[in-house]
Amino acid sequence: MLLLLWNFILYKPLLNALVFLTSIAPAHDVGIAVVLLTIVVKLILFPLTKKSIINQAKMKNIEGEVAKIKAETPDKTEQAKKTFELYKANKVNPFSSCLVVLIQFPIIIALYQTFKNGLDQYPELLYSFVHYPEHIRTFFLGFIDITKHSLLLAILAGVTQFIQAHLSFSSTAPSVPVSKDASFSAQLGQSMQFQIKYLLPPFIAFIGYTVSAAIVLYWVTSNIVSIIQEVIIRKKAGLLDTKALFKFRNK
Repeated sequence: MLLLLWNFILYKPLLNALVFLTSIAPAHDVGIAVVLLTIVVKLILFPLTKKSIINQAKMKNIEGEVAKIKAETPDKTEQAKKTFELYKANKVNPFSSCLVVLIQFPIIIALYQTFKNGLDQYPELLYSFVHYPEHIRTFFLGFIDITKHSLLLAILAGVTQFIQAHLSFSSTAPSVPVSKDASFSAQLGQSMQFQIKYLLPPFIAFIGYTVSAAIVLYWVTSNIVSIIQEVIIRKKAGLLDTKALFKFRNK
């Protein structure tokens, strides 16, 4: 039952979308189809992305009030209650920033399954209006074989991941450094930010080199589109701190 739902909701639509985009891409380039598919997915997720970015800015604005609640309310239960009420009053969801990332993981898994099985392995899964092209090109832009590993794309995945994380945290990091005497949650938050900014990118690059370049191309394109979306949204909302973008160390 779960397999049928997976195929119906994600795998089959994704396979058909890739085949369709490949059929209309210049030279039937599968890499270009992956880029186009990524852009389509990011545009669909744009409302959630925008909401997440605005939410992060709101979290930044009320961090002083959150710190005050923690300082004045020693009881953890009461502290959590007041913090939740503060979030509710300001229409803030502390978990919304994770939603966009979590949604993309099933897409990446389905994409991996698609290239593992092959775009032409199950023609019966194609919709009636989708026709598999007679000839396809698996060399993206003529020189990157997306069916194999790509060191270039793996490095780009790590670099773009770092830029995206740095941009995301540039206006959401604490205004003042977290001291050694700070609460466990505050220290944990700063530690997670450090790991996401400096440890996750090389990890992504390493993983990227172990999977097919098609998956990494999706990740790189997704990161680039996310960076562009974040800059545009923050600029329009007056939330872009240009000085913070060039601060690569947590003091």
